Amino acid sequence: MTDTIDPKAIPTFDPAGWQPDPKHPRRRPPWIKVKAPGGEVFQEVNELMRRQQLNTICEEANCPNRGECWNHGTATFLILGDVCTRSCRFCDVKTGRPKPIDWNEPLRVAQAVKALNLRHVVITSVNRDERADGGAPVFAMTIKAVRKLQPGCSIEVLIPDFKGSEAALKIVMDAQPEILNHNVETVPRLFKKVQPQDRYEWALATLGNAKKMDPLVLTKSGIMVGLGETFDEVVEVMRDLAGLGVDILTIGQYLQPSKSHLDIERYYLPEEFDAFETVGKELGFKWVESGPLVRSSYRADQQVRELSKLNFIHMRETPGE
Repeated sequence: MTDTIDPKAIPTFDPAGWQPDPKHPRRRPPWIKVKAPGGEVFQEVNELMRRQQLNTICEEANCPNRGECWNHGTATFLILGDVCTRSCRFCDVKTGRPKPIDWNEPLRVAQAVKALNLRHVVITSVNRDERADGGAPVFAMTIKAVRKLQPGCSIEVLIPDFKGSEAALKIVMDAQPEILNHNVETVPRLFKKVQPQDRYEWALATLGNAKKMDPLVLTKSGIMVGLGETFDEVVEVMRDLAGLGVDILTIGQYLQPSKSHLDIERYYLPEEFDAFETVGKELGFKWVESGPLVRSSYRADQQVRELSKLNFIHMRETPGE
């Protein structure tokens, strides 16, 4: 990856970004519109999740793309329960004391993946800081269960930082996911405000150590914008990620889940997201998904298809089988 950016790749934008009509201060920009969830395939996915007693980050985090993704027959599975031990101020997932680990959950996820006939699956989780391993064994069990029931399905895991624990990370990496994702979410200056129990150093260590433990894995990270960061600060985070050899980058607009969450400080223009994509390519990322409604697993299956054509995806077998 290169650290050189063509100055022409970063045009000058109005620092205020898009501003709403003063008469309608809570109105969103015209480009942030999504269809209401619904449709036959959407209902089938919904019923499958309820039948299997599974959670999805699509629902728990109130993702704006749930209708689009579910109507394509895809969903991002949320394991380790639906209660998080951290209280990130942008996130709509419940915070509190989680229930005991459900050791049968990996099998139910794999059964759902098979029922949906997925060729790529994204698996994420809440934080489980009450455990020294952060719940890492459940990630490994889920990866192995999916490989057994749905051979040929590529697996992407969006993991917590495990408080920087290399031992916990190794449990996940030993199961050999095709893609290892951990989102930095924001710029270092805003970490305490946005995700007070997280550390930028833990995020970078997770991504860097994943590559060291498994050089064939594709690493991925995501950034939200609109929380008070500057364009240049986002570019500096991109530089840090590129320096660690991160392969895939996602950048999207922060949208406030409720009035109790952080305010939206700025709406970025579509042209600014295009500029982020251009900068990402200049820095050498293999894939950059940048847009107002982009979320970490948005169009993840399409990313994998395109990266497979370029021989960047290294399909794995279940270790020991």
